[in-house]
Amino acid sequence: MSAERVNPAELSPPTGFSHAVVATGGRIVFLAGQTALDQDGSIVGDTLPEQFERALTNLLTALGAAGGTPADLARVTVYATDVAAYREHAAELGRRWRESAGRDYPAMAVVEVVRLWDERALVELDGFAVLP
Repeated sequence: MSAERVNPAELSPPTGFSHAVVATGGRIVFLAGQTALDQDGSIVGDTLPEQFERALTNLLTALGAAGGTPADLARVTVYATDVAAYREHAAELGRRWRESAGRDYPAMAVVEVVRLWDERALVELDGFAVLP
């Protein structure tokens, strides 16, 4: 895949995301929403950063099984049950993202939701990737 990150000077500088990603490649992988579920289907982690890291790991595991890498991510949506808490932990969440997925940021959005499928889940990530 070829991914061009586009961040126009006319927009505020992005922090931890790209304003646009122009992706070219052969296959699109749609990634289902991932929460902090372990292999037994139980939520792990009591804090937002712990759950975010597990949800991201689950997303990247699904992507890897489809033949992709974090650099192939074109779009990720983060659904959080508390955006204020998300903002409060933004630096730590960014660090955990970089450790797992690197600095080739996809286009991203954070959306606050009333709740997620599992009532203990604090965050869910979904997205799509373009593979060569």
